[in-house]
Amino acid sequence: MTALDSSPTVEVGPVLDATIGAGDGALVRVPAGGRLRIVDLFGNQAADTLLYDAADIDNRYSAFDTIREQGAVFLTTGSRLLSTRLDELAVITDDTVGRHDTIGGACAQESNVVRYGEHVRHQHACRQTFLAYGAAAGIGQRELGHNINFFMNVPVTSAGGLQFDDGLSAPGKYVELTASRDILVLLSNCPQLNNPCNGWDPTPLQLQGWWS
Repeated sequence: MTALDSSPTVEVGPVLDATIGAGDGALVRVPAGGRLRIVDLFGNQAADTLLYDAADIDNRYSAFDTIREQGAVFLTTGSRLLSTRLDELAVITDDTVGRHDTIGGACAQESNVVRYGEHVRHQHACRQTFLAYGAAAGIGQRELGHNINFFMNVPVTSAGGLQFDDGLSAPGKYVELTASRDILVLLSNCPQLNNPCNGWDPTPLQLQGWWS
């Protein structure tokens, strides 16, 4: 599904309330000051997410700059999500999980083959979802970058390596972003079956939005 602009005159609840099926995605336009909540309905489900300046999709989320400026590799309440131009795109203003990954990347058919073998090449991957839903905003392969993996647990070892572990989330846990400017949020509800990032069983997510 694709959820775009919605501007009611009276806020009586979420102006956006949608369920994103396992392996599906969404493109959501969030105006400055708007709040977008991503809910892990069943627990242990990775939400691969990219952010873009709605006025210029080349001004997109930068994991490198976000990590450097905050001096931490994980994201949580208070994390400022910065763009490639060091503009603040959004801030994590509520988080009931505790930490989220932004270095593990998104699954692609090619990387799945490298990691797990030729037999998984046919499996759907987040990169395909990003391209399918991003097309409506002109987002193609050149506009994809390092993403956020909300609810995903990717510890960094003492040697600087990464490992994909069981998630820290649970049913009903959520993370909430407040947009610092008009942004596009491109989300893939990760379909990965080959590591524990989704508990080996991808499940739906819920998106809720509040803005006027």
